[in-house]
Amino acid sequence: MNKEYLSKASSLVSQMTAEEKAGMLSGFDTWHTKAVERLGIDEIFLSDGPHGLRKQTDTGDNLGIGESVPAVCFPSAAAAACSFDRDLVSEVGQAIGQECAAEEVSVILGPGVNIKRNPLCGRNFEYYSEDPVVAGELGSAMIRGIQKTGTGACLKHFAVNNQEKRRMTINAIVDERALREIYLRPFEIAVKNSSPMTVMGSYNKIDGTYSCENPKLLTEILREEWGYEGTVVSDWGAVHDRMLGVKTGLDLEMPGNEGFNDRKVLVALQEGSLSEEELDKTVTRVVAFALECMDLRKGNFSYDKKEHHELSAKVSARCAVLLKNEGLLPAKAETKAAVIGEFAEKPRYQGAGSSKINPIQVDIPLEIMKQRGMVFSYSPGYRLKWKRGEKGSEKAAEQKKLVEEAVAAAAESEIVYLFAGLPEGYETEGVDREDMKIPEEQNELIEAVCEANPKTVVILMGGAPMELPWFDKAGAVLMMYLGGEGMASALVKLLLGEQSPSGKLAETWPMKIEDVPSYHYFPGDQLNVQYRESIYVGYRYYGTAGKKVRFPFGFGLSYTSFEYSSVRVEQKDKNTFRITVDVENTGEFAGYETVFLFSSHDSEGQYFPGRELRDFNTCGLQPGEKKKLEFSITDKDLAYYDMSQKRWITETGTYDMIIASSADDPGIVMPIEIEGEKIPESDLKQKAPLYFSVPDGELRIPDEQFEAVYGKKLPERVDRIERPYLPEHTLEQVGHTFVGKILNKYADKLAAEVSKAEEGQEGMMAAAMKEMPFFALAASGGDMFPEKMEFALLELLNGHLIKAVRELLKK
Repeated sequence: MNKEYLSKASSLVSQMTAEEKAGMLSGFDTWHTKAVERLGIDEIFLSDGPHGLRKQTDTGDNLGIGESVPAVCFPSAAAAACSFDRDLVSEVGQAIGQECAAEEVSVILGPGVNIKRNPLCGRNFEYYSEDPVVAGELGSAMIRGIQKTGTGACLKHFAVNNQEKRRMTINAIVDERALREIYLRPFEIAVKNSSPMTVMGSYNKIDGTYSCENPKLLTEILREEWGYEGTVVSDWGAVHDRMLGVKTGLDLEMPGNEGFNDRKVLVALQEGSLSEEELDKTVTRVVAFALECMDLRKGNFSYDKKEHHELSAKVSARCAVLLKNEGLLPAKAETKAAVIGEFAEKPRYQGAGSSKINPIQVDIPLEIMKQRGMVFSYSPGYRLKWKRGEKGSEKAAEQKKLVEEAVAAAAESEIVYLFAGLPEGYETEGVDREDMKIPEEQNELIEAVCEANPKTVVILMGGAPMELPWFDKAGAVLMMYLGGEGMASALVKLLLGEQSPSGKLAETWPMKIEDVPSYHYFPGDQLNVQYRESIYVGYRYYGTAGKKVRFPFGFGLSYTSFEYSSVRVEQKDKNTFRITVDVENTGEFAGYETVFLFSSHDSEGQYFPGRELRDFNTCGLQPGEKKKLEFSITDKDLAYYDMSQKRWITETGTYDMIIASSADDPGIVMPIEIEGEKIPESDLKQKAPLYFSVPDGELRIPDEQFEAVYGKKLPERVDRIERPYLPEHTLEQVGHTFVGKILNKYADKLAAEVSKAEEGQEGMMAAAMKEMPFFALAASGGDMFPEKMEFALLELLNGHLIKAVRELLKK
């Protein structure tokens, strides 16, 4: 943050009353900060993202239920990451920033750089990768693009927010090496490379302390180690203890809650448990943030909607991943085709929840195909309205008829385009996926159609890996991810060969969910989730264990081919190297190629993954064209976090640098020598041998081995919460009690009513209500659920009827 703003803010804070200072610590409503008109401080508008602007006007919620202004819906982060193109991602950020400027929004809540620890996380479509370098670099690119326009970015969710189940209360138990190398690394890269205007604290606890009041996270690491000078804002409803938040560096509580915590701040100030110096420090950062936003406002700004829509389509085409192709693609428009699958007329192009955009213009596959002169018949094949696991003779009869119609159409066609994937209710904010499967009726349809016509192209839509039991029978498989409002136009270009698929997977696709290293430890028990796999996330695990996967990290086919040659390593100075490689397009189509730089290192003293990504680069090439790609590497890039010494260390020795097209490509290996430190053999080799020799079977880490790595005694597993019930417990956790059963039934009914306007969102709404801790219900409930109601309810649950009545009678 500019020191000029801090200086001016300090002067203004000195003129404030205690009430005004306390008021600046929380929002005015769902999206605005508070103004202090007499001092010339305006309210500031923050709004949801991150793959487009979700600005609500008349209503306010952070779950994606209320209406929002029209905005261009760009491909989600899971899709954009497959381009591995920093410039392209930055271009999207700039477009989103322009739309924010036009709508007078000062800060957009994104990007999200949380690690994809497990494919079942319901919000993975909003995150970039399982790899921290990819997440950090692309998050940095998005921030730079957004902030070019004068709009502020909000880096989220800091930190270790890797699941939706119990996200508001779960305690992440993660060893410090994994914390530093995997889960904090993308935030560190983004903070240091792009200086986001704001950073958002997550809901969850880390090692027993909520993120929004965590001194290690917010003070020691973010501000002191990384030098962050911007504003820290809470996730919406994430504040547990406001006074601790002030002391540890949480600046702004959102959303506004009618002064719920402001009053507590004033009491703490009067009683002396909070000093005026601590309060002023935090208020100064909030005021400086407001002043900067005021200066950056453009006023009467406009943007080209058509241009942004075309950019959305361009990005979608770049990030689509061709997973299989037995000569079917590219096809010709005049080839007689059968288009099958209701996604063809109702495409899934974005996620659900707080990121749900009200799009400007959604391209529909059937319409675009018709406009492009493609010859085809259409059969819906299945119904998206069917709920997961829905049974009944009526559905069975209709499904049988739909499959028969689709099979007949497929048998009479030269090629089939079958649309399938994850319906909206299968992955959404607030709820984790049950498994990696697509709807069973879709699997049955694909099996039948492929048998009738093996020349079937399966077009997948969804935000995360899926199990593909019919994969060997399909002629081609094209993954579009959630490709934004222009996805259909991009798809037709790819099908007809007007552009070659160039996307590569930014996450591993396992064969089945049981193969995932965190399978046995996700989503945890009622209170804790243990990250027993430590640093072995994604390809770091699969490659080290030698486990077979459906598709490795970095996988992606093309209509053309590429060759790597003339790899050179130049030592610039001590421990600094420049690596170059020539990439040539040896095929007949123009295309983009992404090249990865991995490192591999054998150590006697410590455990390391078989490979770790250090850098990546991409380039577009015409047929026969050759370009040189450059990478740089230093000893700092090769460091690991030593838990015993609490610092980063680079070990002396030989490191193999590997230029490769994917995580399982043998690639071109170049050894370099690093002058670092000698590491004595760790006692973990005896105490935790599974981390040194990772098995290829299901990963099960015994308690004593994880305790040795974690460095502390593990808590007992908690499968049911018993008395005493506390403010941090939830409706779900008291659901086995008499009172809890009544409350949960009411929450289900209310969720069903609220979500009527949003098909498939009952699960998200129910989770939002039932997994919200009592302290958050009180903070956000206003007159409907005042704090005395919270205390009375807890007393009642704890069997203290008289105390409950006394609480209710308090004024």
